[in-house]
Amino acid sequence: MNPTVSVIVPCYNAEKTLRVCLESVFAQSHPPCEVIVVDDASTDSSARIAEEFACTLVEQPVNAGVSAARNAGVAASRGEVLFFLDSDVALAADAVAAAVRLLAADPGCGLVFGVYAKEPLMDDGPVETYRTLHLHHALSRSVGVTKTAVFALAGMPRRVFDDVGPFDENLRSGEDDEYSERLLTRYRIRLSATLAGWHDEADRLLPLLVEQFRRAQLLPFMARNRMRRGAVTVNRTSGVLAAALTVATIPLALVHRPLGVIPLAALAAFAAADPALSRFVVRERGSCFLVYFTAVHFLTHLALLSGAAVGAARAGLDPSFGPTQRRKG
Repeated sequence: MNPTVSVIVPCYNAEKTLRVCLESVFAQSHPPCEVIVVDDASTDSSARIAEEFACTLVEQPVNAGVSAARNAGVAASRGEVLFFLDSDVALAADAVAAAVRLLAADPGCGLVFGVYAKEPLMDDGPVETYRTLHLHHALSRSVGVTKTAVFALAGMPRRVFDDVGPFDENLRSGEDDEYSERLLTRYRIRLSATLAGWHDEADRLLPLLVEQFRRAQLLPFMARNRMRRGAVTVNRTSGVLAAALTVATIPLALVHRPLGVIPLAALAAFAAADPALSRFVVRERGSCFLVYFTAVHFLTHLALLSGAAVGAARAGLDPSFGPTQRRKG
């Protein structure tokens, strides 16, 4: 017996990718019973694009973030399986069928999510190639039962959502980690390469770094999930520490030139922190691109560290910052 599937697409200013996203949904081998696009007060043509398709359009009165948009989509849906899909992702033709099959095979699984392809949805240059290769490798090596949920392309039984509860609408990022913590108390989370899609990433360096900085501000609250054994590892801890040490020891070289060997050694340690990732990049794009990849990777680590520091300060000064649970405490 095939369960009914509701595909829920939160959307904010996604006119670049929304059409190809929805085309992929309507080309699924397991057709959804409904497709719900939640427009989060976009200022572009996203809503008009959604209206070109046989989907339900839910329009948010104000921009409230992805958590609120997903909750609104669930409230408007009726399917037995909820399939969450970000508007910048296009699905492989059998992605929904794979999610249904995997959930049916493991009743204790509360969520199954997929792997981004190593090719971007829309190839807009080397920054996007960097990010696409990085995330594809991070997800691919974490395939199996994991401790981290990612809702960009993910299937969940409605009964599980009803049991665990809605997304925390106080979170505009980091919602995946917060939901993972609640989900793990009752269910397993599975990552499968048979559930695949193409993701459109940031294609310029500054927007990429700004996004990393913004998301990293929630790390003080999300670190517990990220550090769990079996969690999806996007960045190796050794690499994060090496990047921090590089920056922290640069003043030594300014004070006494021979001490410049210390930040250089730390930088070398950063470059060598994830040999499997480096080998993968060389196989895909060659040694020259690895040099570029490593440089951008280092800058994203600096953005991550800066964001985490700002987030820790905000957490200490603002009790409304972070998960809603803080307010209850």
